[in-house]
Order: sequence, then structure tokens, then C-alpha cells
Amino acid sequence: MKRISIILLALWAASGLSAAGKDRIISTRAAGNVTLHCDAPGTWSFLTDLQDRDGKEILTVSLQTETPAIPPQFSLSFSVPQQDIHHLWTVNGSARFAIQPDWAAGARTNLAVGMPLYAFFNDNSTNRLVVACDEVFRDVQAVMGLREEGCRIVGKLTFFTVKEAPASRYRVSICLDSRDVFWSESIREAALWMGESAGCTPCRVPDAAYEPLYSSWYQFHQQVEQQAIEEECRQAAGLGMKTLIVDDGWQTDDNNRGYAFCGDWKVSRNRFPDFPAHVKRVREMGIRYMLWYSVPFIGEESDNFERFQGKYLYHNAGLRASVLDPRFPDVRKFLIDTYVQAAKEWGLDGFKLDFIDSFTWFGDDPALREGFGSRDIRTVPAAVDALMTGIRDALQAIRPDMLIEFRQSYVGPAIARYGNMFRVGDCPGDHQQNRIGICNLRLGAPGVAVHADMIEWNPEESPEQAARTILSAMFGVIQYSVMLREIPQAHRDLIRHWLNFSQQHKEALLKGYFKPYHPEAGYPVIEAGNAEEAILGIYQDNVMARVPEGGKPVYVLNASGSDHVLLNLPARPGKVEAYDLYGRPVKAPRLAKGLNEAAVPCGGYLVLR
Repeated sequence: MKRISIILLALWAASGLSAAGKDRIISTRAAGNVTLHCDAPGTWSFLTDLQDRDGKEILTVSLQTETPAIPPQFSLSFSVPQQDIHHLWTVNGSARFAIQPDWAAGARTNLAVGMPLYAFFNDNSTNRLVVACDEVFRDVQAVMGLREEGCRIVGKLTFFTVKEAPASRYRVSICLDSRDVFWSESIREAALWMGESAGCTPCRVPDAAYEPLYSSWYQFHQQVEQQAIEEECRQAAGLGMKTLIVDDGWQTDDNNRGYAFCGDWKVSRNRFPDFPAHVKRVREMGIRYMLWYSVPFIGEESDNFERFQGKYLYHNAGLRASVLDPRFPDVRKFLIDTYVQAAKEWGLDGFKLDFIDSFTWFGDDPALREGFGSRDIRTVPAAVDALMTGIRDALQAIRPDMLIEFRQSYVGPAIARYGNMFRVGDCPGDHQQNRIGICNLRLGAPGVAVHADMIEWNPEESPEQAARTILSAMFGVIQYSVMLREIPQAHRDLIRHWLNFSQQHKEALLKGYFKPYHPEAGYPVIEAGNAEEAILGIYQDNVMARVPEGGKPVYVLNASGSDHVLLNLPARPGKVEAYDLYGRPVKAPRLAKGLNEAAVPCGGYLVLR
């Protein structure tokens, strides 16, 4: 590690300070001149430090004051020419990862929303500039876009846009990476740096987190009931699924899709007359049992709604529920005790903890007006951290391998401390968005078990198109949410084959290296593997995929929608095998070194040895 320079150490006075005096310039290699700006520093002093680490630059800003004071809002900004920069990746991005004009390019991240990592890259999947910030708990407002005047890429990170309680010191670091490397390599390294710099140790991931599961949500929604769930579990167990998630509906007789009845967390006796016995029967089938909770919500129709009056962050009239303020110790205790009691009383294997991203507000903090009252933690991010750490520790004390699932948009190093299953946000029937979400999470949350959104298709869909839906989720843990009792036998055969395939190759698919190509085109080619094998997924017709070198077996999955794939081979394979969508052998194509148009059934695959 080589220190380049300490740029400045200055005490800024609030009075008598010219506009020019509010800006300090830090010269960087990756992003040119970075401007540090603060309108009203008050008694706070600023120290900046720039270091070089393995070709990346780390810019650190430290603030301190002798007398505790509300931290001042400040920003870091840059402007560079748009030269060979065509796209911008973010962890919750979709479509073609377009660079927006700066006047429409605002973003907000915190513990429960996204992560402050922004990656500019070109049309050839090459990194041009990564900007990553290790403030993964508090709000960070960002602008990353294109300035029309002069066609320049501009970026700005703003801190303390939400007023906080008085403090004495603060530190934040920014990683700048303009190395000429494959685009996802720079993102993966930045994500790992963020977690390390922020002191975030990921939650332990048990093997069960990588096993396929069944979710009740898309087919049942809130109309879950004991007998139907058990019938689906018998089907799921026979196909090779290992875990069940019972989603919203178990705690209410209401079917209106709202959250008015959340907050008491008592099992509906009409839907589940004997819930402990029901859980036991499902587990005896070899299926783990997970249960859904909307963590922050207390519904208007719940008995607890009046109990927590004055201890809400806000009320959501549309959802008919209020959001708890976790800064109150009794709020945190209530939530932790709720999950501990459920785990012990019902013998649960895991929890789907939903809506963590609702622990927020827009505008002034209500606690500031109240002098914080009986809140024992001053900031919401710190309180959410205390709550989620408490939930994790309490549940893992009951079962070290307890499964805890989160979903987009709360992802990143901070949230990875509390859970071991990260799912793509809801995208029913959209296999491309599911694939995009899987790739984004694999890059932004390295080391966790990334799950596809629950996959579904119409029972009258062709097996080939159903296979494309499955294959689009193959580089994540697949969650099935089709009504297994109602789909044709051909669909069940399809599920059984690809479930077996995903488990036989899960080390390469889910735990090895991961190389997705061309996010701006929806990731038409994905490569993953380990020392033993490589797997290529092809998702678009007439897109060429390069077969990796190395002599190990390569599996080529055809989800392109056609009955051929384009392959560029480094050498003529010694042996080629071909299989259809059910895993049955078919006639293998003859392949040579270089570009090949290889015949393979849609939904099937090749094995090159």
C-alpha cells in the first residue's frame, strides 16, 4: 500500500467563509479532480487522505469536532470526459443499464436500500470507472449521470442529507477504480472492499441455503391453507425440492392483499387448524419449513396497533399499516421475541423477513422534534442494525443453520450480516428480469446464497418455453411457485431433470467463479465454473459465446429460444454429447475449432469434453 498524499487538514469556520472557500480539490488518477464541498461546516474540521491499493484509489474523508454537534451535510463530486463509457451498473438496475442525464440520475442508498456502488463500463464489457462508498448504513444521496454540456460523466455523493443526533467524529471512504479489466471483476472487488472497510462480516451460509425450494406466493397469494400446502409439498418432495416458504396469508383470514392484519402474528385457525402438527408433517416429508413476516408493519386491524402508538416512523394509508421505529428498545424486543417464540413453538427452519426497506422516512426525523423520547438509539440505521443483529443471534442460538431470507432492494454488505439467502425482487413471469436480478446480486453480494425470484409459467405453456424460464434462473438457487398438482406431467419431468442438474453442478453454478457478459443486453451469456467444470448459459438467439479454455468439461445450456447456438471453440473437442430438455441423449453435432453453429434442442444442452 502506497500513500500518495494527505490533501488537506482545515478547520472551516461557519462565518466569513466565501463560496470558493467551501470547496477543496483532491486530485485523483481515476476521476480527475474530486471536489469536497460543505456549505456550513460549523465547528467541524475535515481531513482527507488518498491512498493507492493494488491499482485502485481510496479517498478517505474524516470529520471531527471538539463539542458534539449535528454532522454537517457535505458532498464529493467529480467530472470526467465521456470517453468509451456507455453504461452504468447499479445493484438494483435493469433494462440496458443506461447512463441517465444528470438531471434525472438521482439515487439513494442506505442499509435497507441498495448499495452505494456505481460502475461505468463500455460496450465491450470493460471497466471504465467504479465509484464505491463504504457508508453502507446511513443515507447516501448520489447523482451519477451525463452532463449535456460538453458530454461529460459527472458524479456526486452527498452525506447527512437527513439530520442526525449530535456526534463528535465521522469517517467515510470512497474507492475509485478505472483499471482496464473485465467489468464484473472491478464490481466484485469493490463489493468485497466495501464490506471489509465497513467492518461487515457476512452471516454464515449453511448448505441448505443452496438447495431448491417451493414458495406459496405466486399461486396461493394469501389463500394458503393446511391441506393444499401439504399436497403441494408431497409433489415438491418427489421432485427434489428441500424447503418450503409459506408466504403472506397464514396469519389472517383476509384475502385483500393488504397488511391491515399484520402485527399480531397469530396463526389463522381457519386456514391451519393445527399448525404445529402441520409443520411436523411437512418436515417429515424431508421439507424444511420457512415462514413469512413483514417485519416493520403493524396493521390497523391488529390488536397491537394501539399498543405501539407513538412508536411508529410513519403510517402508510395505502397499506393500512404503520412502520415501527426500531430505536425504541421495546419495539426491538417485541420483534425479536416474536420470531424466537415462533421458531421454538412451531419448530421452524427459517424466516422470510420482508420489507426491511420500509424502515425509513422522507423529511425531518420525528425523533428530533421529540428530543428522542425513550429511544435508546439515535439513528434509524444503527437501530435497524441492532434489531437485525439481535434477530440473527437469537435465531442462530436456536438453530445454527437457521435460514433467513431477504430480497431486493435491500442488499449489500450491511444487510449480508443478518441473512444468508438473498432473493431477486418480484418479477412474476419475467425470466429476463429474473436473470438480470440474479447476476446483479451475484456481483453485489459475493459469498451469499443468491436466489431467483419465484418462477412460474402458465400450465398450457410449451415445455420448451418453461425450460427457458428454469434455465434463466439456473445461476441462482431456484424457487418454484407453480401449482405442482395442476401442471402437466411433461412439466413435472422437466422440473425433476433440472432440479437434479442444478444440485449435481451447484458447486460450479452457485459457488465458483462467475462471469456474466453484456448486462446492457440483459446478460445474454453467463459463464460460471470451478476447477472441475465450466457452465455456459446462452439466452439470446444468434449471440456468440466463447467456450472457455482449460481442458475441463463445458456444459452449454440452450435457453436462446431456437434449436441452435453459436459457439467459438478454442480447440476441437474430443467428445461432444447432446441432451434434450428432459436430459435424454440426442444426436450430437460435429464441432471444430473456431466459430460453430451447433444444433441443440431448445431447453437442452451440450457437454464438451
